[in-house]
Amino acid sequence: MEDKEKDQENGNEQEYEKICHVCRRTESRAGQMFDLPGGICMCHDCMQKAFDSLKNGGIDLSGIQNMPYMNLNFSDFSKLNVPQAEIPEKQKIRKKTGEPKPSFDIRDIPAPHRIKASLDQYVVGQEQAKKVISVAVYNHYKRVFAKENQKEGDDVVIEKSNILMIGPTGSGKTYLVRTLAKLLDVPLAAADATALTEAGYIGDDIESVVSKLLAAAGNDVEKAEHGIIFIDEIDKIAKKKDTNTRDVSGESVQQELLKLLEGTTLEVPVGTNQKNALSPMATVNTDQILFICGGAFPDLEGIVKERLNRSASIGYKAELKDRYDDDENILRYVTNADLRAFGMIPEFLGRLPIKVTFQKLTRQMMVDILREPKNAIIKQYIKLLEMDEVKLTFEDDALEWIAEEAIRRDTGARALRAILEEFMLDIMYEVPKDPGIGTVAITRQYLEKSGGPRIGMRV
Repeated sequence: MEDKEKDQENGNEQEYEKICHVCRRTESRAGQMFDLPGGICMCHDCMQKAFDSLKNGGIDLSGIQNMPYMNLNFSDFSKLNVPQAEIPEKQKIRKKTGEPKPSFDIRDIPAPHRIKASLDQYVVGQEQAKKVISVAVYNHYKRVFAKENQKEGDDVVIEKSNILMIGPTGSGKTYLVRTLAKLLDVPLAAADATALTEAGYIGDDIESVVSKLLAAAGNDVEKAEHGIIFIDEIDKIAKKKDTNTRDVSGESVQQELLKLLEGTTLEVPVGTNQKNALSPMATVNTDQILFICGGAFPDLEGIVKERLNRSASIGYKAELKDRYDDDENILRYVTNADLRAFGMIPEFLGRLPIKVTFQKLTRQMMVDILREPKNAIIKQYIKLLEMDEVKLTFEDDALEWIAEEAIRRDTGARALRAILEEFMLDIMYEVPKDPGIGTVAITRQYLEKSGGPRIGMRV
């Protein structure tokens, strides 16, 4: 208080942050405070704990940190006789002063070729998908910059372009989005569409997706409005067929998502996914948030093949009915009509104008995934054994066998780690036993269970 009075006397009064009288966290860390009588402030978490204690039939609030002092003034602490009680010191924290943050600058976003070059270091293959996403993301943030700096008389308004990613499981959809958000240094909220239901039913409401983004942005609304929301398993909310019950987790969710994808203003709770009277609310505009939806869309390949085979006929230049049977990348021919036949409503597809299809991983792509990315799986095992001063190597034949086995399991790149975990278990268990081991080489014979790894002793 003395410092604050001196600041007032010197004419340079500054704002002070509110501090929770229970957990002693500042408003910038704990979120919006509740102002109680007597100049007391409480954060949402501590207020919720207090009400939970009362709801459970007890009124003993002494278990909550600093709660015995809630009804006392700081001058009365000398009269309180509580064993092992620590009298909290009055704390002051100045809010950061200085120039306001500059508006969004397009120079903060790298050019499309730089975005793709960075993605190449982490994501193997999918060249067309990385190219399309790099351009789409760059244009989206140019749209954000143009809207925030739009001049009077400028009638050209750039429309929002969200992205729909279609590809088999394990092809790298989620991993690409996470890498992209890390590269651009923007907040990312990843949600699972299977948990979303129509408002009023058990499950997460649509607004919970924006709440996750706000939490990822540190409760900074401006930063959250420049973030990315990734909704995975979007194919699971397809319209249910041949059902007489209300489709609360299918077509209804698609309809609820329309307002978010188009751009709207929402009141979302801060620090929780549930709306109640005690939750502080924040206003978030989704117009500048980039939405990326992804899904495996099983059986979509059959729908595409059926449509393509309709043009098959007899005669010269006619397409054969079995022309597309062996095409591994049949999804590149997908259209909105195919997605509508799958169960997606046209209004939803119209708000996802950019369609990106992912290729099914080949054996060579599997081998490249094992060793080329910066955080490749085998590099992680090499680093683990380096801590034991053991050099780990993989023979080329062994990597090819792992790739072939992953293709047989048909779960994409996720199978690679499962296979390595299975065969590296004994090595990670036995090698630390013998301090004389210096090198370990994984051979194809060991993976085929017809031999063992090649062990080298220290000199």
